[in-house]
Parts: sequence; structure tokens; C-alpha cells
Amino acid sequence: MLYRDVAEGIHRLEIAHTNQYLVETGDQLVIVDAGLPASWPHLLLALRDLGYDPSRVEGILLTHGHFDHVGTAARAHREWGTPVFVHPGDRHLAAHPYSYRPQTNRFGFVALHPGGIAPLGRMLLAGAATVDGIADTEPLESRAEVPGSPWIIETPGHTDGHVALHFADRDAVIVGDALVTFDPYTAGIGPRVVAPAATADMDTAVASLSRLEDTEVRHVLPGHGPVWSTGVRRAVAQARRTAGVA
Repeated sequence: MLYRDVAEGIHRLEIAHTNQYLVETGDQLVIVDAGLPASWPHLLLALRDLGYDPSRVEGILLTHGHFDHVGTAARAHREWGTPVFVHPGDRHLAAHPYSYRPQTNRFGFVALHPGGIAPLGRMLLAGAATVDGIADTEPLESRAEVPGSPWIIETPGHTDGHVALHFADRDAVIVGDALVTFDPYTAGIGPRVVAPAATADMDTAVASLSRLEDTEVRHVLPGHGPVWSTGVRRAVAQARRTAGVA
């Protein structure tokens, strides 16, 4: 489903509890995160509905290299010639999106948290187990060299090379899985750090929340769940409480 203008000129495409963002940059477009394979026809429809075609997509920016954020990147690169950008710390993961080791065994975690069975099942039906990695990527490091020119905020913890993308002129930060408003592993609702079944280091992930807080934006655009538009400080405060951090 396409949600228009969740922040100025930024649109959210959600398929199977997983978000992609389409950011308008003048007469072109930047896609942030590549969702799951089943999002491909919905992405094509979203481009058409917004008045764009694939030739006007400047690039795909990945907040991190997990399978549910890499899903259509290889196809877009192959069929459209679109460059794909990822932080060097997640370059290997983007090429091998199932190679990560979370802090907690994911299968045991889901057994203890059955609320995650339904959302994870929807993700599986959307192709979560069949994602092609992408090795031909560009470094997501220098704002001047990245389409859309977002401020790049390193937010490790969920993965080693996780980043958030601050679009200051839109009063928005796209946070990937540094902070979500729906956790597919627990079905937890509201701002939170993703469960240790999908996060490499929970302590580091919680520590990275302060970097999001520093943006002072109104709109927080997560990788999973609806947009939070009552301020990043409130979102971070709630995520810390959920993680048991005062």
C-alpha cells in the first residue's frame, strides 16, 4: 500500500510489514530500502501513480543489508541500471543478506514470542526466503556523492553498517531498523529497538538512538510500522523505555 506525503515529498510503500520510501528530488526520485521481492509490482505501480518511470530513479539507498531491505535491489540494478548504495560496513551483508548473526537465536526467540509468527509468515509469503543479494554497490558515506543528498547518520547495532538518512529540508529522518514502530518478531507496537532475534548488538543499538535524537526532526520514518510524526525525541524516549533503559 502506498501512503503519500508521510513527510514533504516522501512516500511510504508498505508490503508485508516492510517499508520502502520514495523520496522526490525535483524531477527525479530516490528509493530508500528495497523491501521484499513481492513488492516489485507494487513499486512499479507506485512509480506510475507518482508520475515517474524507472529511468528517473537516481538511486537506491539501503539503510542496511538485511534480506527484507535488499529484496528488489538486485532486480532494479539489473533491469533499470539503478545504482545501489550501502554503507561499507554492510557491503558484505547486502551481497549475502542471510549471513548475519543476531544476538539471540531467531527460531528459539519466535517460539517464545508467538506474536511474531503471523507477521513473519506474511514476510515469508512475500519472498523473505528468496532474496538475491547485491554485490555491485556504491559506498553510502559521502553526502555529496549520494543521490538526494541526505545527511548520513551511522547507527550501528542492528547491523554493523546500519545508517539513518536525515532529510533536514523535509523535517524527517528515515531510520531503517534503528528504531521501528512495529516489530515483526514480537508484533510489538510503538517505537522500539528491533528484537535481539534480528539485531546484532542490542546495547549498541540502544546507544545509537541518541544519534537519531540529535536530528530534532518531527517525522520518524521506520523500516517497519507506520510513520511517527510527533517528534524524534518522544520516539527515542519510548524506544528506550521499551528496551528497559531509563
